[in-house]
Amino acid sequence: MNRIHLQYFAVLREQAGRSEETVDTTAANPAELYEQVRASHGFSLPRALLRVAVNDEFREWTAPLASGDRVVFIPPVAGG
Repeated sequence: MNRIHLQYFAVLREQAGRSEETVDTTAANPAELYEQVRASHGFSLPRALLRVAVNDEFREWTAPLASGDRVVFIPPVAGG
């Protein structure tokens, strides 16, 4: 079991009702972790529309996670 610190921005922050949280998870990588928190918070965005950063660096969805990692799911940015 890993303890992961999550940060949420934009629509994910709105849907989670918070900007950050710490979760205990058995997820091996960010893809599994996103599916876990997506189910618990009801996130509407599919993973294909997001980027992921682990410990302040963009990573692949299959990168391994370790206890203490900081993960940010980055939604598309709207602007104009």
